[in-house]
Amino acid sequence: MSRISVRGIAVASATAVTTVGAVVGVAAGDTQPTTDLETTAAGTTLLTDIPVGEQAQVQTASLTQQADAFAFQADADAKKAAEESARLQAAKDAKSKKADAEAKAKKEREAKEEAASRSAVRDAGSFAPKSSYTVAQVKAIARQMIPAGQFQCFSNIVNHESTWNYRAVNPSSGAYGLVQALPGTKMSSAGADWRTNPATQIKWGLNYMNERYGSPCGAWSFWQANHWY
Repeated sequence: MSRISVRGIAVASATAVTTVGAVVGVAAGDTQPTTDLETTAAGTTLLTDIPVGEQAQVQTASLTQQADAFAFQADADAKKAAEESARLQAAKDAKSKKADAEAKAKKEREAKEEAASRSAVRDAGSFAPKSSYTVAQVKAIARQMIPAGQFQCFSNIVNHESTWNYRAVNPSSGAYGLVQALPGTKMSSAGADWRTNPATQIKWGLNYMNERYGSPCGAWSFWQANHWY
């Protein structure tokens, strides 16, 4: 059986695994005793002690063990990555659900406030008529007739249309009143005193904005885009 010189090869045998860290070789006819580097522990097997035909099998077995170890580590890494991805997705889903719940709660709260505001408004007929009204008085009436969330939009339109003058007349078109109804006689559907009672004009104007634009704020959005409504 021939002996083959090898360096640094880990070999698996039926009884042990030996790492050879130096060149082991015996020259033909060499009778010199072996050095410390050529000495192996008792009971171990060197690659040179294995028949040449079996060396490939030993090396293959060693490589297979390494491949299995790499595959195991890859599986562990993949599992860890999947778990982290699932954790991040769960956190993202929870955040999204929380945002949706908050948005829904806000919408419901606003709807309740709007409903409460509408139920609290006064009708035009609840205001005793006067011979004249100041701008402050007209605004005070409007605040009591228009839902709180819509008042500012209504006010913006009236500011542009009549500057809160309930007797305002457009000299060109004949539009009349706070909301510049055209023709002014349209407001008679809200009351016969449409010419002199700002509450009647406010009632008509609010109904008009609700029916045509959904709300005073809807009317104000249209006004901003077109400068009329």
